[in-house]
Amino acid sequence: MDLGLEGRTALVLGASGGLGGAIAHALAAEGVQVACAGRNEAKTEATAEAIRAAGGKAMAVTWDLADIEVIPWVLTQVEGTFAPVDILINNTGGPPPTTGSGQEPDLWRQQFEAMVLSVIALTDAVLPGMRERKWGRVITSTSSGVISPIPNLGLSNALRSTLVGWSKTISREIAKDGVTANIVVPGRIATARLSFLNEQQAKREGRSVKEVEAAATAAIPSGRTGTPEEYANVVAFLASARASYITGSIVRVDGGLLQSI
Repeated sequence: MDLGLEGRTALVLGASGGLGGAIAHALAAEGVQVACAGRNEAKTEATAEAIRAAGGKAMAVTWDLADIEVIPWVLTQVEGTFAPVDILINNTGGPPPTTGSGQEPDLWRQQFEAMVLSVIALTDAVLPGMRERKWGRVITSTSSGVISPIPNLGLSNALRSTLVGWSKTISREIAKDGVTANIVVPGRIATARLSFLNEQQAKREGRSVKEVEAAATAAIPSGRTGTPEEYANVVAFLASARASYITGSIVRVDGGLLQSI
């Protein structure tokens, strides 16, 4: 299927690896010009270089997402190299594992600025152009915790849920302008973040990492952990011209893990 994305420009956050890196590759394979953004300069540039080596078009932008003052500069770099952003992939790093209670206000504030305010500010910066051109995609990657809160991920459960309410709200505001806004929810996808969380859970519970992984996999109806590429393929479809009538939705990529309807 031709996704109708040839020549579009995407800005992918957290593209230094994991889900963001996989999304950048998937979009580039569809002919999208991809601006890869991330805090780690070497890893972000490596993603862009790998895309270029495969025949795609990519650039790297080193940026700490919590620094919203840099947003105009970032967009200037993207537009100067490619074109205005047609596809925005909001993909932020996860906060430290914590309980939902007993955390310092400064920690909540810091993570809110990095995970929520940065996403909203960047989206607000690109939406006027999308609406004027009558085409755009805003896709926000969250966590399965927005549907079924995950133990010891209190910050993530709360802050990512904020993005769900925000995305649904703006989806109704921008739909008539040909711009869609959707949430994508990963289940257990094989990334460095998942490995870290498995290790932390093993320490808390006095079990081996293998035991934690085995128990988690047993709860997945598909019987396995997903790959970043499988997740990225869903995101690429939502970004496509073929998905023009999908907006305000939450799309799960979880192998059937979440039991709620």
